[in-house]
Amino acid sequence: MGAKSHSTRYGQSPPRGENLKRQHIAAEAARIMAEEGISDFHLAKRKAAARLNLPATKHLPTNQEVETALQEYLHLFHSDRLDTGLRYLRTRAVEAMRFLAKFKPLLVGPVLRGTVTPGSEIQLHVSADAPEEVAFLLQEHHIPFEQAERRLRFGGERYETLPAYRFVAGNVTIELCIFNLRSVRETPLSPVDGKPMKRANVKEVENLLNPFSVSG
Repeated sequence: MGAKSHSTRYGQSPPRGENLKRQHIAAEAARIMAEEGISDFHLAKRKAAARLNLPATKHLPTNQEVETALQEYLHLFHSDRLDTGLRYLRTRAVEAMRFLAKFKPLLVGPVLRGTVTPGSEIQLHVSADAPEEVAFLLQEHHIPFEQAERRLRFGGERYETLPAYRFVAGNVTIELCIFNLRSVRETPLSPVDGKPMKRANVKEVENLLNPFSVSG
């Protein structure tokens, strides 16, 4: 008779009612992310729980469960838009990465994973001796930008807050998270599954676009 919260740890399935609630919240959170442009998993789950009249502190699915539900929702209801939107965002990402080539940009996030929604932004990790080097490049090309921060988790429960710049290219928001030349070697953990975040250089993103036209 172990505690219910530990049931899955020892290979037992949680109660069916709890599973159903988790599935309902995951499905609703996925719908919210797809239709309302919310990109924050925690916010989407809390909104979903409230709309389903369920407590926001119990039965919450993992980010991975919501991501899986989001993939299913997008393919079921927005397959045409998904293909077109993903092609467009990855093409814009390649253009931005070429522009930022001296800072060795790496694509991360939904545009790399393929779960793009109307609220998806292009997220790039770039490396520089100092953040100002990136700012100077943007200023040199008369690109308005705003300063921001990105809190990332690394090994264990270690978090670091890194400087970031955000700007709009065409109708797409691009976020540059600035690593120094040493810290960029350590891959942050993914907010989706807690594993090392997938990152792709410009050549790898171009390869993802091979079925499409990079110049499109």
